[in-house]
Amino acid sequence: MSEDIRRIVATDCGSTTTKAIMIERNDQGQYRLVARGEAPTTVEKPFENVTVGVLNAMTELEEVSEAHVPEGFTAAKRNLIRDGQVWRMIKDGKRSEDRTADNDGADMYVSTSSAGGGLQMMVAGVVKEMSAESAERAALGAGAILMDTLAVNDGRQDFERVERLRKLRPDIILMSGGTDGGTKTHLVDMAEVIRRADPKPRFGDMKLPVIFAGNKEVREEVGEVLGETIALKVVDNLRPTLEKENLDPARDEIHELFLEHVMQQAPGYSKLLEWASEEVMATPNAVGKLLKAYADEEGINILGVDIGGATTDVFSVFDGVYNRTVSANLGMSYSICNVLKEAGTENIARWLPFDIDPFEVRNRLRNKMIRPTTIPHSYEDLLIEQAVSREALRLAFDHHKSLARSLTGVQQQRDVGQIFAQESSGDTLVKMLNLDMIIGSGGVLSHAPKRAQSALMMLDAYQPEGVTMITVDSIFMMPHLGVLSEHFFEAAKQVFDYDCIVKCGHCIAPVGTGKEGDPCVRVKGDGIDEAIKVGEIKVIPVGRHEFKQVTIEPEKTFDVGAGKGKPLSVKLEGGTVGIMIDGRGRPLNLPEDNATRIAKLREWLGAMGLPLPN
Repeated sequence: MSEDIRRIVATDCGSTTTKAIMIERNDQGQYRLVARGEAPTTVEKPFENVTVGVLNAMTELEEVSEAHVPEGFTAAKRNLIRDGQVWRMIKDGKRSEDRTADNDGADMYVSTSSAGGGLQMMVAGVVKEMSAESAERAALGAGAILMDTLAVNDGRQDFERVERLRKLRPDIILMSGGTDGGTKTHLVDMAEVIRRADPKPRFGDMKLPVIFAGNKEVREEVGEVLGETIALKVVDNLRPTLEKENLDPARDEIHELFLEHVMQQAPGYSKLLEWASEEVMATPNAVGKLLKAYADEEGINILGVDIGGATTDVFSVFDGVYNRTVSANLGMSYSICNVLKEAGTENIARWLPFDIDPFEVRNRLRNKMIRPTTIPHSYEDLLIEQAVSREALRLAFDHHKSLARSLTGVQQQRDVGQIFAQESSGDTLVKMLNLDMIIGSGGVLSHAPKRAQSALMMLDAYQPEGVTMITVDSIFMMPHLGVLSEHFFEAAKQVFDYDCIVKCGHCIAPVGTGKEGDPCVRVKGDGIDEAIKVGEIKVIPVGRHEFKQVTIEPEKTFDVGAGKGKPLSVKLEGGTVGIMIDGRGRPLNLPEDNATRIAKLREWLGAMGLPLPN
């Protein structure tokens, strides 16, 4: 089948914009991005039909392919629309016979969607720090926006939980709790709360789907309590034992219900499902699928972020374990004042390499929230926006680390009172010294005027440790490639490597602290011999696909992955920025004195080859 696929089109129906890409196979048999188009999403009045936006984006693909294509491809109009729908040449495994020219139709069409607010879920568990947290991981990993978490020990009365369910109106509720053979009464009580609330879904006149992924011995009782007004789906227990977490059955069921209950009810989606070669996938789920598949294929640990106008999604794969979190109140336009509120003016202003009144900073950010589609008009405005992004990325990353943890309660004997007093999960799975690659995506990172600005934002926000490749998603096509990777991984991987990921270069960041100006680390080998002092950043100009075999020699109080003071031999790759050596120490602490801090920020901008503000 894959040998027959020469042209692929993919769309991502976002909340505001529908983005389309076209991928073609060249003469060498490699798949490459040929064109990209976009159009406003049309799920609201006056259109109320998502396929209108899809056709508009496809029309732009046709026009772009006629005017401009990459080297190795013929500039000619591709005919992607026929009879008012996406023209797909292969259906049910059989090729259509009505193609009259090579540029007619697409062999494959896939799509993702977060239009209509995406997939909105609530989860309910027994212990907030155990079964409810496992349910959160299952829902977030399936691409959901988590509206609230109910638990027996969440400090709320039953009537408050009932009010919350009625007010939020989730698309799906995921119930968990109790190991197999464990507690029963708490699960029955939670089912009673859901029945009393009788929440109505956002779309259509239908029963609300509830997925039960708890103690298998209480399934019948929960079903009886929920009654006929709820569409109950039963899957394997999320936590069959304290030592085991089984998320995939719940995630698969969430995906099926998303297609059946959410997508089918949204305006025009039934038609979109008919057009597509494969099932439509929730946008964040698609991104997660791609990163997980890529990490597994390459055998590496990955941290990915998508920072948008309203939310920031963080994805990680460490030792094969995939986690996703969404910070629904941290964004760069609609939610920018939430970043201001959570981070504080001082934390944002500390990244600015010039003096400015805090009152002025707050006013500029409020203006951005009121006019979310505006872009910075001056270099000073750009630096303020990038300062906000550092704090949004940092806060979202802290949230992610708090959820991406090892299991709670493993090998611990507790009575009920002690379990309910359980504080947080085990250690975080995010180990920065083991991280191989950071992928930054979203407008403020993907569309920064210089790639070095994107790299510096991620260095400041994430503070990578040891040796880490810093990359940026060029035009945010990870959702498209994510859904494609489920059905044609090789094509998705080739486009991901060649067209999607822009490598800024490897970063060397010793862990430890020292006195400003003291020796920190030395990098030598393959024509490189650089000694870096504490507080310095240095960039070695090495291009993409250029490799350097070097030995990194940290001072005795610093660690680059082999232990304090121990050398590490590695193969480094450059990129659009080069090989970056960050000698600022970990954790990174900015000078408290205002004049000294501004001087250091300007020094670091200069070291990255970036212009200085007046």
